[in-house]
Amino acid sequence: MDILGATLRVCVDDLETAVPFYERLAGGTALRFERGGVQVAAVGCFLLMSGPAAELEVLRKVAATIAVKDVEEARQVLSDLGAHIVAGPMATPAGRNLIAMHPDGAIYEYVDRQA
Repeated sequence: MDILGATLRVCVDDLETAVPFYERLAGGTALRFERGGVQVAAVGCFLLMSGPAAELEVLRKVAATIAVKDVEEARQVLSDLGAHIVAGPMATPAGRNLIAMHPDGAIYEYVDRQA
């Protein structure tokens, strides 16, 4: 499995206030979208999320988003290593993803850019 990078997940109360700070910090423009009632802004290595408290409570449990070459391959490797696949693989606006709980209890999202 090829790990291409990681994105830090940040839950914020006010996306409109947070985005300009992270755009300046990361030196880029945020890519915005909505998923399941949560407003999301991806900028640099940060994934900012704002929305209903119940949704954010779930999202806060995911430590980071890890970019991989192929989510299906990641699923197989993770399963072989004893990780529990919580959700996915499934299509997202940016490709495919899955959520996995590692044997140590840490939860990560794995994503690829394949549609």
